[in-house]
Amino acid sequence: MDIDITLNGTERTFEAQRSDSLLDLLRRNGYTGTKRGCDTGNCGFCTVAIDGEPALSCVKPVATIDGTEIETIESLGTQDDLHPVQEAFVDNAALQCGFCIPGMIMRSRSLLVENPDPTEKEIREALSGNLCRCTGYEKIIDAVQDAAGRMGEEGVAADGGLVRGEGE
Repeated sequence: MDIDITLNGTERTFEAQRSDSLLDLLRRNGYTGTKRGCDTGNCGFCTVAIDGEPALSCVKPVATIDGTEIETIESLGTQDDLHPVQEAFVDNAALQCGFCIPGMIMRSRSLLVENPDPTEKEIREALSGNLCRCTGYEKIIDAVQDAAGRMGEEGVAADGGLVRGEGE
């Protein structure tokens, strides 16, 4: 079956099996930033945004995504131009093995678009479905708080992208 989606801002058509998950489709087509962890929706490694909302791609049937807008970690930034959430994770040493980080960053970005100034408790609640086996989560919480300030400085557009200053 053909699946028509907007993936990271580009309209795409993919061939898929009805039994595929969104994660299967992404990884088979080279979008390897989204990680496979538990395949049961319990770890958050596979978090992407579907129509602006965080979603677990490992349990999302591909048959339900036709016509949607999907954003993966690949949509946020590049090595030379990181998204403020990515910058904050690097600057706050919130990365260790890096396996959970794409899901953490996608969930964090969604939180900050919805709530630009979350409390520590709100950050912990938002990230509660995202597991990390390497850290004690403190640096991740620090990174999200830092990212809130960075995103507030640049501004966030209604679509979750950044409003950058003139001339950039």
